[in-house]
Amino acid sequence: MSQSVAIMTDTNSGVTAEEAEQLGLFVVSMPFVVDGEECFEGVNLDATRFYERQRAGADIATSQPSIVDLGRRWHELLERYDEVVYIPMSSGLSGSCETARSLADHEHFGGRVHVADNQRISVTQRESALDALRWARRGMGAAEIRARLESTKLEASIYIMVDTLEHLRKGGRITPAAASIGSLLKIKPVLQIQGDKLDAFSVAKSFKAAKRAMLKALARDVEERFGGVENVHLYVAHTDRAADAQAAAEEMREAFGVREVFVDRLPLSIACHTGPGALGVGCAKRQD
Repeated sequence: MSQSVAIMTDTNSGVTAEEAEQLGLFVVSMPFVVDGEECFEGVNLDATRFYERQRAGADIATSQPSIVDLGRRWHELLERYDEVVYIPMSSGLSGSCETARSLADHEHFGGRVHVADNQRISVTQRESALDALRWARRGMGAAEIRARLESTKLEASIYIMVDTLEHLRKGGRITPAAASIGSLLKIKPVLQIQGDKLDAFSVAKSFKAAKRAMLKALARDVEERFGGVENVHLYVAHTDRAADAQAAAEEMREAFGVREVFVDRLPLSIACHTGPGALGVGCAKRQD
């Protein structure tokens, strides 16, 4: 008899509590600290006020979910499900994955919680959670789901431009190579995520040039790494740049000849590091 498996991710995937309930997923809220106050998106701080405070120079940092709260959530799920698969944000961008793995190894959970180091974030992390949910509904066990998530972790690509590297440098979320381009003036840094950390990709002299470079790189990945647009999901994500995100999505629909491009606002826990004005494009390979 197949076991029932609950799929849980964190809100760095962009999946809100309301959306999770509709989809049949479970999410853990990622906290962040603004001027010494612990905040949760949509609970005690909304996006408008967050960006106002960020632009005003507030002291902002991210944090990990409470290990007590995480353990409690797992215990609650294990009262209803046989197993849990937890998909946190990439281990290369946060210590929360390793913390969760240490907790899952505790004897209280009896090996029933499986933490997948999927090395994804944002829209590609969301896609992994949806893949895992589909596999669970087909009767796949937690260990097999975790193994599949980890074996396909690099089958995704993200390119993102930011207005400044200041926030990423403060949080230690970029490689030294990426940080070095911050010394250049009047440029738009374009970064990439191919698993693990953010790294430098290119620089451009304008927003349009940066967007053009990202779309060209994405098109190359789609064709050379993933065998064509029919094999991928396409995404646009942004921080406080909704109109530009919709325009980029329309360009992608025309360029790739598709109707579906998923557009999402990056959660505030990610915006802590990217700052306002970021725009990213990405893809993830479709999984059977």
